[in-house]
Amino acid sequence: MINLESPKKFAALTMQAHQVAKEIFRPISRKYDLAEHAYPKELDMLASLLDGMTAGGGAAGAGAAGVGRGIGEDSDDNRNGSNLSSLVGVIELCWGDVGLLLSMPRQGLGNSAIASVANEEQLERFKGRWAAMAITEPGCGSDSAAIRTTAVKDGEDYILNGEKIYVTAGDRAELVVVWATLDKNIGRAAIKSFVVEKGTPGFELVRLEHKLGIRASDTAAFVLKDVRVPAKNLLGDPEVNVERGLSGGFAGVMQTFDNTRPLVAGMALGLTRAVLEETRRVLEAAGVVIDYHAPVITQSAASAQFIGMEADYESARLLTLQAAWMADNRKPNSLQASMAKAKAGRTCVDVALKAIELCGAIGYSETSLLEKWARDAKILDIFEGTQQIQQLIVARRLLGKSSAELR
Repeated sequence: MINLESPKKFAALTMQAHQVAKEIFRPISRKYDLAEHAYPKELDMLASLLDGMTAGGGAAGAGAAGVGRGIGEDSDDNRNGSNLSSLVGVIELCWGDVGLLLSMPRQGLGNSAIASVANEEQLERFKGRWAAMAITEPGCGSDSAAIRTTAVKDGEDYILNGEKIYVTAGDRAELVVVWATLDKNIGRAAIKSFVVEKGTPGFELVRLEHKLGIRASDTAAFVLKDVRVPAKNLLGDPEVNVERGLSGGFAGVMQTFDNTRPLVAGMALGLTRAVLEETRRVLEAAGVVIDYHAPVITQSAASAQFIGMEADYESARLLTLQAAWMADNRKPNSLQASMAKAKAGRTCVDVALKAIELCGAIGYSETSLLEKWARDAKILDIFEGTQQIQQLIVARRLLGKSSAELR
């Protein structure tokens, strides 16, 4: 049975992550929000420390842990493992700054995909390198089956052609995991992921996006023109198996989302908690009394609204802990991961915007980080599957419908 208290063995990790957020992230948060696209050099030493922790068997820091490695499938033990440890670390770090967390070297979604799907030779070859993930295209957002970037086998190589947008850390990463299809007519079964080295001829960075929030993190767009990628850089099974519906590589990378969606929910939780703490400080300084022992209906409108915001946060937190715990214990968690991501993302946006209303001029000006957090919040309801897509996944799981039956 799940214990809703934070595991004691993660107490040191939680404390360390909070100190990083407080002493490193918070002080430079506004600096890199204003200096969009400037690389936060302060993170280099921190990234090296996280690498050492991971190599020594510690937590995976910002969440680059792989799926399906490290715990036996037949284990009956109740485990609090890498998913939950990464989650508690992410929550604390995003209490400091979401954009700076996304700027951490070697902690991206591409690294998670490689850790999950790569064979032993690939794991060794790509070890210690920063990998981004390129899925989204101008005509393909949340529907991965609509990918139009092509991969054509040519001897010992594949030739990739297409366009990718919204690639987090695309400019700073050394590798990009590119999703491409071997046959547009087959659908998901033909979609494979390829590790493309930066600097490969034809792999062109065309722009960096100017964004509403998380400005410390770079978001890139690429064009692939006859990009030649060695066959050994293909992740997972190179064969197209229509009978199974999903190829080994595609299924493996998709399974990564069952691990990373709770981490995105954790990002939202960290930011939501930061907003709640600052809002409470502002309200109490203005003389607003928040009384948990009195009925909400008897309290001021500001108090009642704040208590409701906290309740939403707690429900999102418990859903997220459950999804991460299930991943650690090899329990299918696609439903719970999507529920956590949907609830935490929506809660983060709602709480951040309500905080702006409650705090008035303080919330709207740059004298506080509240206005920045409100801008940062929106992406947490969008990336790694939009709110609407998460709700669709939840509906499919609850109703037992396939993607073809429920669109």
